[in-house]
Amino acid sequence: MRFVIVTGMSGSGKRTAMKMLEDVGFYCVDNLPVPLIEKFVELVATPNGEISKVALGLDVRADQPFGDAVCILDKLRENGYLFEILFMEANDAVLLKRYKETRRMHPLSPEGRVEEGVRKEREILQAVKKKADYVIDTSNLLTRELKEEIDHIFVRNEEYNSLMVSVISFGFKYGIPADADLVFDVRFLPNPFYIDELKHKTGNDKEVRDYVMNFPEASVFLNKLTDMMDFLIPNYVKEGKHQLVIGIGCTGGKHRSVTLANELYAGMKDRGSYGTKLYHRDIKQGV
Repeated sequence: MRFVIVTGMSGSGKRTAMKMLEDVGFYCVDNLPVPLIEKFVELVATPNGEISKVALGLDVRADQPFGDAVCILDKLRENGYLFEILFMEANDAVLLKRYKETRRMHPLSPEGRVEEGVRKEREILQAVKKKADYVIDTSNLLTRELKEEIDHIFVRNEEYNSLMVSVISFGFKYGIPADADLVFDVRFLPNPFYIDELKHKTGNDKEVRDYVMNFPEASVFLNKLTDMMDFLIPNYVKEGKHQLVIGIGCTGGKHRSVTLANELYAGMKDRGSYGTKLYHRDIKQGV
């Protein structure tokens, strides 16, 4: 039997993940009272039972201590029960935005500020996150991308990429991406915007790509940046980082940054034991 514990930050997509697991054949139970967890596991783990895949959702709630649930899981593991922990994560800014959009109160701060609830919950979940087999950060994930991650782990049983690297092109005139971990400025390269036949094209067009990459400085920059990522990423993985956002910016976010982001992504994709995504944040600005 495959048994998965689904937990993580409120607002990070736990229920969406549970629904996706249900769609691929998991028997899903959410918000089971803590005292019943041990008995539930014993029942579903009965040899020759009809249930072969189970997902149990565990939330941090004000009416029952989450630490008790962690102790029960430790006890079950000591007694030989096998299970995996899927931890759903998102950064604070994204969580606050989601709460604001849905107008929900945080379960740990029903009468107070959402920020305080998020802070308390992150502290409570710190221990179980360290024990997680999989951590999915949904800060920049679309629903279909989350489904791909779920299928990748629990349907195709492929090797899990603990680090998701997002390469984002942007325009400095529209601001630096708030969630960027590393930011690189490619405004040192000649700007295709001032070439009439290239002005209204983007770095996704071959003419702009060829113009930018024909400058030796572009290739030197790309090679040095790729070498840096080869050094940094294994160390980020070793330190337990799950989300890395690399921002590449030019003036308007349409030509040079798009070209270099495309090139960096192409060089990093399928290069190591990490996932990669590509975004062009400002490519349609002003259209």
